[in-house]
Amino acid sequence: MQRGKKAIHTVASQPRAGQPVLHGQDFGLNEWLVEEQYERFLHDPTSVDEAWRAFFKSPSAMTPTRHEANTVSGSADGSAVKAVRVAALIHGYRVRGHLMADTDPLTTEQRDGHPELDITAFGLGAEDLDRSFVVDDFAGQDAMTLRDVLHVLRESYCGSLGTQYMHIQSFEERHWVQQRLETPHPRPDRAEQLQILYRLGAAEAFETFLHTKYVGQKRYSLEGGESAIVLLDALLRRSIRNGAREAVIGMAHRGRLNVLANIVGKSYAEIFHEFEDEVDIRSVQGSGDVKYHLGADGTYRAPDGGAMAVSVVANPSHLEIVGPVAEGVVRAKQEVADAGDMSSVLPVLVHGDAAFAGQGVVGETLNMSQLPGYRTGGTVHIIINNQLGFTTSPAHGRSSTYATDAAKTVEAPIFHVNGDDPEAVVRVAQLAFDYRQAFHKDVVIDLICYRRHGHSEVDDPSITQPAMYDRIDARPSVRKLYAEALVRRGDISEQQVEGALRDYRGRLERAFVETQAASASGSPELLAVVDDGVPPAVNTAITEATARHVIASQTDLPPGFTVHLRVLPQLQRRTTMLDAGTVDWATAETLAIGSLLLDGVPVRLTGQDSQRGTFGQRHAVLTDRRTGTEHTPLNSLGAAVDFAPCNSMLSELAALAFEYGYSLARPEALVLWEAQFGDFANGAQTVVDEYIASSEQKWGQRSGVTLLLPHGLEGQGPDHSSARVERFLQLCAQENMTVAMPSLPGNYFHLLRQHALGKHRRPLVVFTPKSMLRLKAATSALTEFTTGAFRAVLPDETADPARIERVLVCSGKVFYDLDAHRRSSNLSDAAIVRVERLYPFPEHELSTELGRYPADAEVLWVQEEPENQGAWPFLGPRMQRLTKRPIGCISRAQAPAPAVGSARRHAGEQKELVAAAFR
Repeated sequence: MQRGKKAIHTVASQPRAGQPVLHGQDFGLNEWLVEEQYERFLHDPTSVDEAWRAFFKSPSAMTPTRHEANTVSGSADGSAVKAVRVAALIHGYRVRGHLMADTDPLTTEQRDGHPELDITAFGLGAEDLDRSFVVDDFAGQDAMTLRDVLHVLRESYCGSLGTQYMHIQSFEERHWVQQRLETPHPRPDRAEQLQILYRLGAAEAFETFLHTKYVGQKRYSLEGGESAIVLLDALLRRSIRNGAREAVIGMAHRGRLNVLANIVGKSYAEIFHEFEDEVDIRSVQGSGDVKYHLGADGTYRAPDGGAMAVSVVANPSHLEIVGPVAEGVVRAKQEVADAGDMSSVLPVLVHGDAAFAGQGVVGETLNMSQLPGYRTGGTVHIIINNQLGFTTSPAHGRSSTYATDAAKTVEAPIFHVNGDDPEAVVRVAQLAFDYRQAFHKDVVIDLICYRRHGHSEVDDPSITQPAMYDRIDARPSVRKLYAEALVRRGDISEQQVEGALRDYRGRLERAFVETQAASASGSPELLAVVDDGVPPAVNTAITEATARHVIASQTDLPPGFTVHLRVLPQLQRRTTMLDAGTVDWATAETLAIGSLLLDGVPVRLTGQDSQRGTFGQRHAVLTDRRTGTEHTPLNSLGAAVDFAPCNSMLSELAALAFEYGYSLARPEALVLWEAQFGDFANGAQTVVDEYIASSEQKWGQRSGVTLLLPHGLEGQGPDHSSARVERFLQLCAQENMTVAMPSLPGNYFHLLRQHALGKHRRPLVVFTPKSMLRLKAATSALTEFTTGAFRAVLPDETADPARIERVLVCSGKVFYDLDAHRRSSNLSDAAIVRVERLYPFPEHELSTELGRYPADAEVLWVQEEPENQGAWPFLGPRMQRLTKRPIGCISRAQAPAPAVGSARRHAGEQKELVAAAFR
């Protein structure tokens, strides 16, 4: 490094008595000497002073004895070595100073020292305290006495704020943090102090009011952590001053109602109505949800008149799953605002300490933070650290020193701050935001506080944590402590303190009285009823010219672009497929996406290896064989097209949650998430259950996210066969989503276009093929794209209804096995009907098709999956009600696993199953 090279030439050959020889102000001595250039320095003895060589070669490395320090290099006082000792001391505090910080409001013992930070551990003693040392611009100084160095180190790293940042590899980022921590920071001015006091009073009064008026009701209060409101307030004020227009907050239930009231601006009356259980059962909330899960949109207003939109994303009791959902919302909003300006929308995630340390989706979400398809310019993470789970202490809830240690994996700075020092909290909020703006990276604030009541206000925490709650019961609130400090310092009067609190309590009381009056009159504020009615039909066919224009993009490549020799023929065949009438699955999908882009519909496609496609079929992004540059053919269709195919990390849970959130904020877009194999969606079951299937029922929240789940039993074992059709169908009710298993590329094309162009926004789950991707029988003619629409039921166009004795009803790939057997056996008494849309159940279409056949014809459902899986448990009863007669099922025997692990055994089972369907 240039800085290191420059440093070597500044070392004097011989030390002068009583004076250090290190001129570190030129090169960043502390960083270079202790960390980055250690090995180089050790192996370059010709360019360094003898005293330095002795120091680095000493058996105890960074902590040789004081005797060694004072006797090396023939220097009477070892001044050169002691200067290095001071540099090592500074480094030690930067690394471990947080272990001495006064960050726990419940700790009564003052941490006066740490054995690794004692000056004697660095070969320094009391006789050195008033000596001056070169300190390489530490605290903005060229030289300081050891006493002053220690004072700055303890003020910077051992007060109410403990900071971890030396795990960050970037020198620039570490230096940025050091400059802001190691220089004096003034006390907040009077206006800031009053703002802090007002926010603390508002937070405390809100909780106290609910505790008094709604005794015994769960609210997951913020009492003990009221500084979280101060933190959010300072963070949003800082972001407004820096031009941000919106903030999106993802958080669990602890303190949620307080945030909604005091940050988002949700009216007290509306919150009180929820406590009164005044919810309109006819509203889009459907069955609704508990009040501390609900989201809200509002406007945050700063004291100086600034304002910004702010929202809290709805969240279930799976605490941390809201994190990637909120990130997806933010990414979508950023893409819409100012063409992807990441400074315009601020993501804020509020966590609990036990959940942050305990739930794996946290690590997945952190890992997303710098990935091209997922980055949001840095997230501010706030941990409301109650130092307790439900009843579980940290010793039983995590293996790490801090709840925040997972954040080290992405080299995020971590600020541990005492929640009872609200001025330090404000400073940290500003510091965190500034870091995010400077480096576009995540940053973590560990707000160490406590929980005054039990987990949900109805349990007694002293049963399991008696000592902790003895201390909590004896502790005044943070508002009271801060008010007393301000009065004691003479910053404000006691009358001003009490006046502000009375004013806020008065507003709450008036809102409560109005709520009670509205309840008594039977006219609560209710959400409006929304009835979509029947969704209008949309035209999904395209012109032949459009089809050829889209396909031409596949081979119309940039000059000099070299396509891989195995890929080029696949792209070229897409043109010939149009002429031959053998359009395969991947080409049909390309036509659907390309035509939607030309219609002005943005398309986002993500998943593990989705750019190429798990089965090497898609090639949405091409890589130059020689240079490695990438080209997305469909984005060459025009300047206005917006196609974003992104490979995801190896995750389903956070990855799908992100796409769900993205779809909420961009309802006009077609948002596709593809599982590598359909089975892998198991890892995202929480997202499917809590968001995709039920969010509209619970929260009135609509999403058009599309899941592409490769499905089909083909001898590839249990984990590469079934997309668990039965699980999705079990969640279907009230037309909450569409579930389809198309068997023709043309029908898949119309399904995607219908979903994207229609106004009836519901999730779409598509069980896509594997072997059918290249099955010659599973192709479509060009006319299937230029005419027609999606068909929920495909009739048997080859059967003579008058001769039919058996009707086989099926979905997906098994049709081709059945049809091949029928043809090879020359059977004419069986018809094969395909159900392409499993839900909403196509009652009318299936009834019409079955009505073509004799009333005494046997009707059987045929599926590859075991009898207890697949579509049969869902469709069987519906088909029986439809036909008013027993329906048989041809399937594999019931099994706990979806498929066998032997290709030979699979082939035998499949042959037997197909034969049984015609027996």
